Amino acid sequence: MQPASESVTIAVLGGTGKEGRGLALRWAAKGHDVVIGSRSAERAQAAAVEIRERAGANARVRGADNIAAAQAASVVVLAVPFSAQVATAEEVAQQLAGKILIDVTVPLAPPKVDRVQLPPCGSAVQALQSHLGAQVKVVSAFQNVSAGHLWDLDHTVDCDVLVCGDDADAREAVVRLAEDAGMRAWHAGVLANSAAAEALTSVLIAINKRYKIAGSGLRITGVPTR
Repeated sequence: MQPASESVTIAVLGGTGKEGRGLALRWAAKGHDVVIGSRSAERAQAAAVEIRERAGANARVRGADNIAAAQAASVVVLAVPFSAQVATAEEVAQQLAGKILIDVTVPLAPPKVDRVQLPPCGSAVQALQSHLGAQVKVVSAFQNVSAGHLWDLDHTVDCDVLVCGDDADAREAVVRLAEDAGMRAWHAGVLANSAAAEALTSVLIAINKRYKIAGSGLRITGVPTR
């Protein structure tokens, strides 16, 4: 990967999980400062070592508890299971004020993860924005990207990213970060539109199961190549 045009400090809460770990690796390899957040600082530090070894000797990755990680970053990524989404965000709400929060949450309800089961309000991410208030710029992204593909730096991620948010500048910042992670990303409208991306994850899981593949994705067609 080529170096990022401008280094950003990114906290990945849930960076010990597969999706968060993969995103952290991609950004670290691009030259961003990455802080892995977890309820356990020890687990976060262990994940940071693994990511740093994979990203290269010059990668800047460290681990911390969720509060310290969120405090240190200008952009915070929430990559935790749906069941932990609100509790984790509440834990770091004070540290999120004035920052961009990229929410990767998908409202999956095991064991039927291949069936769309959106919350009553429609979008789990939009509900979180309402919960946190206007002082946090919540952006929805990365729900439809295979964690396995992210973890393989030699693999070209054949999947576009839908970026939804009510603040256009915050959306644009996330589009750039997605591109740094090796993906095409598109402004997909306001945060309410995140319901479509959240629902598509279950659709893709169903496709994976039916066709026995590891990580289907989606492409936006009819748009000039950038």
